[in-house]
Amino acid sequence: MNITQERIDDINALLKVQVSPADYQDKVDAVIQNYRKTANIPGFRKGKVPLGQIKKMYGKAILVEEVNKLIQEGIYNYITENKVEVLGNPLPTTTEVDWDSASDFNFEFEMGLAPVFEVKMDKKSKFDYFKIEADKKMVDDYTNDMAKRYGSMTNPEKSEKTDLIMGEFTQLDAEGNVLEGGIKHSASVALDVVSDKKAQKALTGVAQDDEVVVTITNKFSSDVAHMLNISKEDAENLNSDFRFLVKSINRMTPAEMNQELFDKVFGKDAVKTKKEFKEKIKKEIEKSFVGESDNKLKNDIILHLIDKVKLELPDAFLKKWLVQTNENGLTAEQVEEEYEQYSKSLKWQLIENKIIKDNDLEVKHEDVIAHTKELIVQNFAQYGQPFPEDKKLDEIVAQVLTNEEERKKVYNQLYDAKTLELYKAKFKLIEKIVTYDEFVILATKQ
Repeated sequence: MNITQERIDDINALLKVQVSPADYQDKVDAVIQNYRKTANIPGFRKGKVPLGQIKKMYGKAILVEEVNKLIQEGIYNYITENKVEVLGNPLPTTTEVDWDSASDFNFEFEMGLAPVFEVKMDKKSKFDYFKIEADKKMVDDYTNDMAKRYGSMTNPEKSEKTDLIMGEFTQLDAEGNVLEGGIKHSASVALDVVSDKKAQKALTGVAQDDEVVVTITNKFSSDVAHMLNISKEDAENLNSDFRFLVKSINRMTPAEMNQELFDKVFGKDAVKTKKEFKEKIKKEIEKSFVGESDNKLKNDIILHLIDKVKLELPDAFLKKWLVQTNENGLTAEQVEEEYEQYSKSLKWQLIENKIIKDNDLEVKHEDVIAHTKELIVQNFAQYGQPFPEDKKLDEIVAQVLTNEEERKKVYNQLYDAKTLELYKAKFKLIEKIVTYDEFVILATKQ
């Protein structure tokens, strides 16, 4: 088999494939012999069907299949051995093949090629790096939430706006009687998330065994469907009176700002005063925002490099390839509509791969194992569970990494971290301190 490449331009090429009997005849004969051994054809004993009969019945189909196999294997080997950087997969341009009388076959495939380019990163390129500062209100809110989290539950006689009320909802008809076949469900109601101010007022100041009539629509709270155990569609169209029988009132009494709370949150004697406690909370909040700042920086760099590195893609080929190979059956019109976004994504993939290659960035297997362990430990900590012992942790890691998607996710996270570290070193970053609200506005504009 002879394969040659003909360049059309820098990003498009033709592959010409010549196949002769010497390439395929032995394979075709072997398959025909195998068919002869297994074929069940009326009038012939199994394994005794004449070769001519097998060739007549199956020869052409076998020839087509074996030649196609050879072509696919040959193209793959050619691309690999010659290190041809293709985009998508080669597409056949040959429409008619004389399988009946020809013995030598010629095929053509069009290819889209990756462009040759350089990526320059230096201190001439400047980027704002937004350091998000936790303001006083945010720190106070987090401090109060922490006190509530470590507080104690009490059962007051009468409800207040921040209480959780347990009770039973019973749907009423227009006359105020129990609606036959209507909704009846026990649920809890957090008064501070009740959006309907009239309903919130009616449920404030009630005691155990009190009955209150409230009107419930889809604006009553954020999750009426769950509260009444009905479908989202029914909740969306609901507009009805309900009798609510109060069964219990729960109130979280915040923990006192003392050493006991400080030790519970940050460990024994890590902080000793309310001021130190708030400072520590402020640092923890700001630490949690670093990921968002990093993401914005990376997005800014992506947009910058896509614009700066002028990549020309084989657009006509890629559009054709997307139509012919997409499993969801994309039309040419749909591809045209979505192509700009696809093109940007592909350009960034090429640029990032070039950056990784040029800077010898590598994620090793031991890095993957260590990072996976870290993720698992964080997961246990999030749910307040004790960390598994080393042997058990190794087993969990091995199990996670057998999943191809999870393994790929870990590799991507590590490459993201390595490329981000590289960008911070290569580009000039101008640190700007902003509040979280200011940051959200900036990120939204982008």
